[in-house]
Amino acid sequence: MKLLTLNTHSLAEDNYKSKLETFITAVTHETPDVMALQEVNQRQDHGVVIPEEQMGYIPCFPGVVLRDGNHALAIARGLWAQGIYYHWTWLPVKRGYGIYDEGVALFSRAPILDIEHLYISKSHDYNNWKTRRLLGIRVGELLFYSVHLGWWDDPDEPFTTQWRKVSEHMQSKGQAFLMGDFNSPAEMRGEGYDLMRKDGWLDTFLLAGKKDSGITVSGRIAGWTHRNLPAEGARVDHILCHFPCRVLSSKVIFNGEREAVVSDHFGVMVELEEK
Repeated sequence: MKLLTLNTHSLAEDNYKSKLETFITAVTHETPDVMALQEVNQRQDHGVVIPEEQMGYIPCFPGVVLRDGNHALAIARGLWAQGIYYHWTWLPVKRGYGIYDEGVALFSRAPILDIEHLYISKSHDYNNWKTRRLLGIRVGELLFYSVHLGWWDDPDEPFTTQWRKVSEHMQSKGQAFLMGDFNSPAEMRGEGYDLMRKDGWLDTFLLAGKKDSGITVSGRIAGWTHRNLPAEGARVDHILCHFPCRVLSSKVIFNGEREAVVSDHFGVMVELEEK
């Protein structure tokens, strides 16, 4: 089983169409079983897409407006054109850059049996750029969540408060994976990464029999301009689980070495042994 996570930066990226094509080509080759994507945008001024043109889309709740040009929809359409079919859902979380509906998405090769979502930030204000929500799907007996958390030192929406909501929610769940941009470098001691590990979550990077550097952020990016990152880069994006599993490999993708760069984050792909 292959899992992929990527903070896409999507429509905010320069040369967006070219990067979209790069992503679709790589997914066509790798065909991950589940993909968790963050910063998945759509223009708020674009037209609504009718159900017949939504390409495997399942609304996460009634009333979600899917617009033409939605990044997840563009991925689904591109993959369908290559004969690769996914079931997928998208959760709008907040208004981004004043023009986007920004959210998180999940794609699955197998049917999605259930969808859940919840606020993990104190703010529920759609116009507050620090608002955060968690999106989850059930596929077979497994649960997968697309995660985009705040920063450890944020005075308004600290990581600890958001993580506690995630952690409390997950206590009643079965076998689950948290996948995404945690804004928590694995290299920084005594902060978010250590807290998640202390709460019993396992890092698939550490479990992997074969791995690379794991670096998913290199240099200064949005949100880290005034925060310190190691000069060599950092592991900010993670795939975590809270049950024992055998991880065959973990690799960084879309980093310029393994596929071209498509975002200000690199992706993480893990392969697990299926029971």
